[in-house]
Amino acid sequence: MTPKMVTHKMAAHKLETGAGVALTALLMAGCASAPTPPTAMPKAGAPPAMLSTVAGYLPAGAAPSSLSLLPPPPVPGSGAHARDEEASKVALAQHGGPRWEQATLDADLAFPAAAETFACALGIGVSEARTPHVYALMRRSLGDLGRSVYPTKTKYMRARPFAANGAPQCTPALDVVLRRDGSYPSGHSAVGWGWALILAEAAPDRADAILARGRAFGQSRVACNVHWLSDIEEGRVMASAVVAKLHDQAEFQADVAAAKGELIAARAASLKPARDCASEAARLAGG
Repeated sequence: MTPKMVTHKMAAHKLETGAGVALTALLMAGCASAPTPPTAMPKAGAPPAMLSTVAGYLPAGAAPSSLSLLPPPPVPGSGAHARDEEASKVALAQHGGPRWEQATLDADLAFPAAAETFACALGIGVSEARTPHVYALMRRSLGDLGRSVYPTKTKYMRARPFAANGAPQCTPALDVVLRRDGSYPSGHSAVGWGWALILAEAAPDRADAILARGRAFGQSRVACNVHWLSDIEEGRVMASAVVAKLHDQAEFQADVAAAKGELIAARAASLKPARDCASEAARLAGG
């Protein structure tokens, strides 16, 4: 796929989903078969109203506490913040290039398209019809992982990189939404790393590729200029905590067990990914 084709594809997809590519919008889109844009702007610092209705595996009150697990975000003038700014500068140099294009694609967590996020790493196509348990694992854990970061997001309301540096970000249609949604920690990073941990358990023979994709998925948020590096790293901490909790849930364990057999059968049937894996690899090679 050429860069021009990727651009057209991304534009068409934004129109189809109502530009709902921020976590606040996409978690709402993820619980509907036909995604629609949010009808009201969420209150600053608050998770979207429908987030509580996204069906996860964890019962109310069972999620790990991000406020207990995570430190405050780096403050301006600190060494940690200087590290964040340096990583941001490196990412800004890739603006408009292949890595930027992949970051734009990775911004979308809406189902059914998001189910193919790890298709290349798994080596098989993922869909509700052909791999229902893999699909369920991703879709249901999205709610648990996404919810886990909001107590800390709301407390600190850290400004996002594009608000600080004035440079473009890869989902401009969501500029206002993102400014009202705290940067720390990254929900996309929590979701991507959580998915990677879960899928690596379901397909241990593909674990290296899956975990590498999960890391890259989080790094896409730095490339997109919507998250600082420390946001991404602490998002991964929350993902690890949530996935550990998920193992207490019988439904989750059953879906993981079923997904293992499902993935083996899909490989035997040569169920290929719907996306262009060579093009994805080329874009990710950009950093």
